[in-house]
Amino acid sequence: MRCPAGMQAQSLKSRRPVWARPGRRGMLKVNAQQAVAPPPIDLDAKYCETVHATKRRPTRTVMAGKVPIGSDHRVALQTMTTTDTKDVEATVAQVKKCADAGADLVRITVQGRREAKACQEIRQRLFQDGYDVPLVADIHFQPAVAMMVAEAFEKIRINPGNFADGRKTFEQINYDDPAEFEAERAHIEEVFTPLVLKCKELGRAMRIGTNHGSLSARILSFYGDTPKGMVASAFEFAEVCRKHDYHNFVFSMKASNPLVMVQAYRLLAEEMYARGWDYPLHLGVTEAGEGEDGRMKSAIGIGALLMDGLGDTIRVSLTEDPELEIEPCRRLADLGNKADSERWGVEPFEELTRDIHNYEKRKGDLPVQKEGEAFDFRGLLHRDGTVYNAVTPEELTKQPELTYHKLGCKLAVGMPFKDVATTDAIYMRTIPPSSSTEGRRAIKRLQDVAIHVIAPAAELHKDPLPGAVTMHTLRECLAAQANGGLTLPQGSTRLAVQVDGSESIEEVAALKQLSADVVLLNVREGTQRFHASRRVFETLQREGINTPVVHHISFPEGTPRDELVIYTGSIIGGLLVDGLGDGVLIDAPHEDLEFVSSTSFGLLQGSRMRLTKTDYVSCPSCGRTLFDLQEVTDQIRQRTGHLPGVAIAVMGCIVNGPGEMADADFGYVGGAPGKIDLYVGKEVIKRGIPHETACDQLVQLIKDYGRWVEPPAEEERGAEGNKELVGST
Repeated sequence: MRCPAGMQAQSLKSRRPVWARPGRRGMLKVNAQQAVAPPPIDLDAKYCETVHATKRRPTRTVMAGKVPIGSDHRVALQTMTTTDTKDVEATVAQVKKCADAGADLVRITVQGRREAKACQEIRQRLFQDGYDVPLVADIHFQPAVAMMVAEAFEKIRINPGNFADGRKTFEQINYDDPAEFEAERAHIEEVFTPLVLKCKELGRAMRIGTNHGSLSARILSFYGDTPKGMVASAFEFAEVCRKHDYHNFVFSMKASNPLVMVQAYRLLAEEMYARGWDYPLHLGVTEAGEGEDGRMKSAIGIGALLMDGLGDTIRVSLTEDPELEIEPCRRLADLGNKADSERWGVEPFEELTRDIHNYEKRKGDLPVQKEGEAFDFRGLLHRDGTVYNAVTPEELTKQPELTYHKLGCKLAVGMPFKDVATTDAIYMRTIPPSSSTEGRRAIKRLQDVAIHVIAPAAELHKDPLPGAVTMHTLRECLAAQANGGLTLPQGSTRLAVQVDGSESIEEVAALKQLSADVVLLNVREGTQRFHASRRVFETLQREGINTPVVHHISFPEGTPRDELVIYTGSIIGGLLVDGLGDGVLIDAPHEDLEFVSSTSFGLLQGSRMRLTKTDYVSCPSCGRTLFDLQEVTDQIRQRTGHLPGVAIAVMGCIVNGPGEMADADFGYVGGAPGKIDLYVGKEVIKRGIPHETACDQLVQLIKDYGRWVEPPAEEERGAEGNKELVGST
């Protein structure tokens, strides 16, 4: 059993640290005598207090000025300024906006000595104006600058990837002997120790903040571009702190990919449990982007960890004005604080099948066409991730073509056809009666293109709908089985089973007896969805049940959009990052159908399942940014937003740029004022391009590498003179 409550941390002496095991992409040159088989996954490794309830991981309290960070306190909120730090007036004004919006801490980039001098004035001006919000200096490459700004700011963030190793490179270093790798730690200690002693003397806090995109060449060469390398890099610096009895620091393990980010934080927590360390965690998904997509990606990564009780301070990194980060940040923090204080969870259960170190999606069996069926049911589920939408009879009878459009269909003379981001089926609590010619015709047109209707059995028995997928609760199915067998309504050949999370292990295991095409996991009110779902999947895995599972989540009228996105990302995304689920049905009758559909596909894209649009890795901007990031990101999105499966990184500077583009196909990076560097993967292809032509040259680069398709032609939609235009291919 992993992480039972009260389990004692395993002594580090009894096992080799996970982060110290060579990664598959690391150890570029190893002697044959040194090569060893990778150790088996340790499913008993403790990374959280318990997997069946939300319980904060106990930590010490770290003080950043007046703000306490740790498990005895609420989750603290952070953001970062985007102004030029040398512009004292603008920076002071922006810090005030952030503090007024509710930021507990505000980070400011400090590139050099001139910025460090400005920081002294910024701190004094804020104190004079009655603002004592703690300030955090963001340091890259410049140990001497860190020493200067520690005189003024309450907290210093250092990046282990570049604090001692200099500017970012991808040089491959061969270590014939691992002792050579260890020997280079002496240089880190020499460079880092003065800052440790300074912070200890002045009572400053520190964040040892590893970024997936800026690991040093030394770490990359030994561990590869892996969570193991991220943890190892941070621990080298932490051990220097501990050597000098300095403990006022926190850790972070940020990445633009939520799956990598979650794995890295879990591995970090696991190693701290093993060592008996209790340092707090700063959570964040770096370069999350903007708008709904940025909020969703952040919620998936941060929310997954908060539900496991990990995280003591958070930042939602958006390509927007910094004060706008605070509201989604607050929603996430409130969710984590509430889950902990109310002890969200279920009765303890033994978990043996979930692998926290490696992502592997649970494999669900896709439908197979049956002889004699009038409709093609192979489209009921999508191999990469399924989206269902709740639809009412009125939406199909009053404006069917508008509904088709909102479901993501392309249209030809008013007829729907599936596109790259079209819902796979619709869920209807009630169906148009057989007397409704318009309603039944609208459904038939959807069924003809393999967009099926899932409806409750009682509704279909009352008024059969040919080709409908019948939904029964699991307990209804088991009761029918005990009384001679389950009979589907007339015209129905397919079964969906609703599971509500309250069923016993034996009841869930009985799904084996049913020929269900899909399970709708609709956790009942009063049962905690996150942990109840884990328990259901544990049973399915142990019993070898491969029926696909679609998460069905409902929201009451009046739920704000931000809350819907944050909650869905945290709870459903927090399950999908472990491969637990095959899709989602967001049920929000008060919301626009197109928004709900877009949010559903955004969840799957953010969870690295089904890619239906261009994926953007976009940094949130800071004082280092060399162009207007929001404006440029919007320009690039308008030109390239129709390229599903293509990932484009938009980076304001080179600090994290090349590294975070490990997840991107193409990169647009500020290289110098007014100049842009274009990348393919991590390789710079064009350097010093004038900003005015860079977007055009990015498009050309995508074409040169064979990833371009022309934007879809626009087509008239609607009847009786309705000339709204929608995309078509």
